Amino acid sequence: MRSSRARRALALLAATALGLALSGCQSGSHGVETGPTAQVDLPPLTELTPVEDPRAVEGPTTAVIGGPSIPPLEQTPEADLPVTVTSHDGAIETEVTVTDTSRIVPLSLSGSVGELVYSFGLGENVVGRDVSTNFPGTEDIPIVTHDGHSVSDEKLLMLSPTLIITDGSIGPTDVVLKLRDAGIPVVTVERAVDPESTYLAAQQIADALGIGDAAAELNAAIERGIAEKEAEIRSLLPADESKLPRIAFLYVRGTAGVFYLFGEGSGVDSLIRSLGAIDVAEEIGWSGEKPMTEEALVAMNPDIILVMTQGLESAGGVDGLLAAQPSISLTAAGKHRRIIDVDDTLLFAGGTRIPDVIDGLARAVYAPDSL
Repeated sequence: MRSSRARRALALLAATALGLALSGCQSGSHGVETGPTAQVDLPPLTELTPVEDPRAVEGPTTAVIGGPSIPPLEQTPEADLPVTVTSHDGAIETEVTVTDTSRIVPLSLSGSVGELVYSFGLGENVVGRDVSTNFPGTEDIPIVTHDGHSVSDEKLLMLSPTLIITDGSIGPTDVVLKLRDAGIPVVTVERAVDPESTYLAAQQIADALGIGDAAAELNAAIERGIAEKEAEIRSLLPADESKLPRIAFLYVRGTAGVFYLFGEGSGVDSLIRSLGAIDVAEEIGWSGEKPMTEEALVAMNPDIILVMTQGLESAGGVDGLLAAQPSISLTAAGKHRRIIDVDDTLLFAGGTRIPDVIDGLARAVYAPDSL
């Protein structure tokens, strides 16, 4: 198991890539702000008819993410304040004392910090948000970020927050941390990109809110939701293991000519494992996020390439992607045009949305005709 510091370094690399995606897609009508998260109801995976051979499917698919399937805690325990917690500010650990959680500003590129605060039942205490935080009721909450991954300290100060919780993915980091000089407690927590980091982030957020004991209940619900989803997916897997799809995730920013392959520690690896599929990046020991090389992609020869929806749009769709990177056409995914795109703000959301993302990917991989 990787150390927390190593995991955090990999997570911040993923945050940087996601920040590029969000900042590159936040102008005009193509901004990522979509309003409060709406309930999306889908039939259970067990009611779907899977394709006979998921490696032979032709054509692209857009994954549909259902849910949210995990509701906030029914009862939030009374906060035990003041509380002193450790803020993980990169390589520095700082003791921070929280005395008041009545005015919270959660900050993260994916919106996972705000989503976890909401899941603990404290959504009504959120007075400012990043552009990706869209739990029910956020339409009237001011946005304090711009260009996806930059924060306005002036906007923050105007909200008179009593607590800022960040995962370090929104900056400039020194600007956020210097808000402590204004007397505002700033707590940096783990970035939630997969189940393991989500459980840690949830505990750290609960501790900062003075409700540390509540993390166990929420984490148990997330763990149970993931296990239930993985059990449902097993009914979709082909009996012949040779037909298990080989999947790679490609980060695309077509307008900038940026193409990254994501591997171990990126968060995508855990999603592919939950799907029961083969992670081609893992096969060749690809760790973290690195610029794609044509040789590496062709050697991996994935049957399916996962991309972010707005990243695919920035490349000009499937046709534009194949034209921009001809090596993709040499893979099975390229030959079958088997590109699956996923909502940018949900793919790396972590938190309670993990079971929903697994569910949506399973539909796109094993039962695309149902979408």
